[in-house]
Amino acid sequence: MRYFIGNWKMFGVPKSINILNKINSFYSKDKNRKKYRVIITPPYTLIETFSKHFKSKKISIGSQNCYQKDQFSSNTAAISPFMIRSVGAKYTLVGHSDNRVEGDTNIMLKNKVHFALKNNLKVVFCIGENRADKKKKKTFSVLKKQITKVLDKKMNLNNIIVAYEPIWSIGTGNIPTENELFKTTLYIKKILKSINKKKRPLVLYGGSVDGKNVKMFKEIREIDGFLIGGASKSHKKFIDIIKNYYR
Repeated sequence: MRYFIGNWKMFGVPKSINILNKINSFYSKDKNRKKYRVIITPPYTLIETFSKHFKSKKISIGSQNCYQKDQFSSNTAAISPFMIRSVGAKYTLVGHSDNRVEGDTNIMLKNKVHFALKNNLKVVFCIGENRADKKKKKTFSVLKKQITKVLDKKMNLNNIIVAYEPIWSIGTGNIPTENELFKTTLYIKKILKSINKKKRPLVLYGGSVDGKNVKMFKEIREIDGFLIGGASKSHKKFIDIIKNYYR
């Protein structure tokens, strides 16, 4: 099973549901539809509307983040996993580089993952090194720390998908070489297996994915899908990624 997850970031208004309608129309007719899943993470403002609309359809809806506490609290503007699940979301991103830069610590991320799982949300846990780490050849050590400081054997890894997003690649058009990505994905799966040998780890790639370079990613069978940013805001670009992956 492959995953195509669209992260809309700060994009979308109610009428943007037309983008998802077109993606769903393609998805429902695609001969390869049983081989993959489509998940879209819109802003909080659209989760309930989109979840209700696609409840009986193939597309799943998730959130882009969640707060580190359960249910309700006195934290202004915070939205808990309980609240996100109550409006129909099935997934949540945790640990995106945008949120790490804004102050998410490993302790905060661990709490987010814990409470998301507790509230029956599947977690897409984002990791990735920056350009300085890459130049200093610290990619593996950075990724290992990001994983082991947050995920543990008490967590149900069946409900956690790891998304490898090298920060230096996001929105730049620069991507790892096929060999780099192959080795990095294998390493991430090795670390996940060390946490729980009984679970099959799922690892996605994210960072400047488009309809052209997805053909290269297809050759790396260890990659279980993609976390797609800018291209997911266009039904045509998003559909092209899926089409070209299966050609």
